[in-house]
Amino acid sequence: MKHVNTVIIGGGQAGLAMGRCLYQFGVEHVILERGRIGERWRSERWDSLRMLTPNWQSRLPHWHYKGSDPDAFMTMPEFVHHLENYAQSYEAPVQTGTAVTSLEQLSDTRFRVTTDREVWLAANVVIATGFCDKPRIPEFAADVPEEIRHIVPADYRNPGQVPEGNVLVVGASATGLQIGEELLAAGREVTLAVGTHIRVPRRYRGRDILFWMDAMGAFASPANPAVERSMPPPQLIGADDNHDLDVGTLQDKGARLAGRAIGVKGSTVRFADTLHETVRAADEGMISLLAKIDGFIKANRMSVPPAEPDALRPTDLRPAPSSLDLDAEGIRSIVWATGYRREYPWLKVPVLDDRGEVRHEGGITPVPGLYVLGMRFQKRKFSNLVDGVGRDAEDLSLHIAARQSARAA
Repeated sequence: MKHVNTVIIGGGQAGLAMGRCLYQFGVEHVILERGRIGERWRSERWDSLRMLTPNWQSRLPHWHYKGSDPDAFMTMPEFVHHLENYAQSYEAPVQTGTAVTSLEQLSDTRFRVTTDREVWLAANVVIATGFCDKPRIPEFAADVPEEIRHIVPADYRNPGQVPEGNVLVVGASATGLQIGEELLAAGREVTLAVGTHIRVPRRYRGRDILFWMDAMGAFASPANPAVERSMPPPQLIGADDNHDLDVGTLQDKGARLAGRAIGVKGSTVRFADTLHETVRAADEGMISLLAKIDGFIKANRMSVPPAEPDALRPTDLRPAPSSLDLDAEGIRSIVWATGYRREYPWLKVPVLDDRGEVRHEGGITPVPGLYVLGMRFQKRKFSNLVDGVGRDAEDLSLHIAARQSARAA
């Protein structure tokens, strides 16, 4: 049995950022990682995926991109290398290949963390296992004929692994669109079931859209989790040519668009009659955002290029089907790009709400000494992004350091 002030569960960007902040305060800690540093980036991402954020935005506490192309987008191996170098920069006490099997509260000042290697006793525990845990698949997926192949993004690698035939992609945020685009480029016929989404251009007025969001302070502004937790991530792709990716561009590449998938009967998938309304709302949201950027540019008297000619292009939709017979359409696979949920089978402390999420305020749970890090809209609008998780880690490290000082006093 080992003793340490703080146990951090998870060795991705959140866990490493937390460790770096605690290191700054001299708080003894250990980082427990079930696989390797950045394991999900290594083993649960497809081959061609690049970061959605530019290299300059891969900032972490006391660490930033040091390459020669700040506006490009890292591949997954490059980002893993970025994390490995970060861990080496402060000799992070990471124990890889260590799976947590139980987290229990022994008293008001002590937790027991049991792993498949040893047991730790700690005054504080930070759950930094991330937002992208288990695929969230709708219940009606169980009604899909058994001969249809189900694919979730964590298992998708490239079009070559997808069975011959046409593909239904369910979900129109960044993941669904990127996989759909790749399948189209490989010669597959793709139908995209479109739910609520956020449309943004990759670049606007000469700069990356995320530059403007950062400059205006939109990312760092306080979040309202109760309102925003159901918001999808924006439609973006990290690519050398900085091209836009939205439902309109996917339709132009040959995809058939349908409304939100709502059920299956026999071999027929049914879609809600919501496509036009959903796409119109996304178009209007984008136009509103670009108007705010224009206002920011004017207010700050910035010298930048004018808006791109097609920046405000509305999506011109073709007629959408209300249902599809999978067999008749030759659809042999369904990609469920429908988001993620969290699972904590090892968590024995009663802090989960009725949705199975950890209850917290800005990462601080109702149980003294227990924290969570890396959740969407945890405290700020960019809390789960690489560039945002560090801010939350800094706040939590202050709380942990103050708790340690109080205990010492």
